[in-house]
Amino acid sequence: MTDTATIELPPKLVPLFTRPRGELRYRGAKGGRGSGKSFTFALMAAIWGYAEPLRILATRELQISIKESFHAEVKNAIESVPWLADHYEVGESYVRGKNGTEFIFKGLRHNISSIKSMAQIDLCIVEEAEDVPESSWRDLLPTVRADKSEVWVIWNPRLDGSPVDKRFVKSTPPDSLIVDMNHDDNPWFPSVLESQRKYDQAHMDPALYAHIWEGAYLTNSHAQVLAGKVRVSEFTPAPDWDGPYHGADWGFSQDPTTAIKCWVSNRRLYIEHEAYKVGLEIDQTSDFIREKIPGIENYTIRADSARPETISYLKRHGLPKVEGVKKWPGSVQDGIAHLRAYEEIIVHPRCKETIQETRLYSYKVDRLTKDILPEIVDSHNHCIDSIRYAIGPLIKAPKQDIVMDFF
Repeated sequence: MTDTATIELPPKLVPLFTRPRGELRYRGAKGGRGSGKSFTFALMAAIWGYAEPLRILATRELQISIKESFHAEVKNAIESVPWLADHYEVGESYVRGKNGTEFIFKGLRHNISSIKSMAQIDLCIVEEAEDVPESSWRDLLPTVRADKSEVWVIWNPRLDGSPVDKRFVKSTPPDSLIVDMNHDDNPWFPSVLESQRKYDQAHMDPALYAHIWEGAYLTNSHAQVLAGKVRVSEFTPAPDWDGPYHGADWGFSQDPTTAIKCWVSNRRLYIEHEAYKVGLEIDQTSDFIREKIPGIENYTIRADSARPETISYLKRHGLPKVEGVKKWPGSVQDGIAHLRAYEEIIVHPRCKETIQETRLYSYKVDRLTKDILPEIVDSHNHCIDSIRYAIGPLIKAPKQDIVMDFF
């Protein structure tokens, strides 16, 4: 008779560990703080070491003492499950299983020579992998070569194009499975961290917040078009607010269809609701937008006028007040100037795609000098465009010179 046990994992990480040992070479998770990545990886390593004797190397680039290692995470994971706690002997600097499983904790920078000489590493866990340089990857990976051996990688992205980003995101190996994992993917996200997260969301630089909590690259906030203007916060529209204003941008190919509901009050712009979906068919558009933004069909919707056939169709299928927005030369730049003229742009937390776009909508940066250029990167702008369209009448077009002929 075989004993069985049930282990609860964050749902997003279940597919990562469904595959049996040795079927993948690399398993990994990247994302922000509070996601449960490290704890889950430590727990699954302990479970694998319970099922069969394994030699498990837990490493990071710099480990000065055992307190700075993966040891505490493994210890906490083992102690959370009684039958694991009964199986393992956990000392101040070691973890050993009754069946011979052994956890080894070493930093790469000062121990790479001894690691390269280690034999029979069945599993290598690389924590804080963002900090591991390419030279360490080149030395480490050939060392993990036992039959069915695997490398598990955990990191919070920081630099676009870092060694771990190039290896496991830009050029993901075919025998790997990498998962994005953030705080909202963790069913056991603790309330104390939720309080801290909400505080940081309201007070921290958006680029820094997105890096810490949402697993985003740490970008140059000075290149962000809306730098210093955006705050994420819950709100309830007041009766004296101006609006609501509605705008829409039509998707094509891989671009999303987006719609926005927003308000203006006291020199502040409030983004209350969004609709956002890639691959939305035209006959699904009206229902989707009305589901995401209740009551939108009762208001004027100013939409991208480059797709008149879409506007014509939707006027006859559920959005009778949609109309093409008026554009003029330089309307994008005028719209940006108008957005930056608000004291704040407050985005409701449920508008996740808008939050992301306000963080990523950026000016071009010179590759060599890192100078910020006046041209805007043509991406991460679909919700932004919907906002511009929504408040189009509030954006004053530049006055045109009037030329009169006198006879």
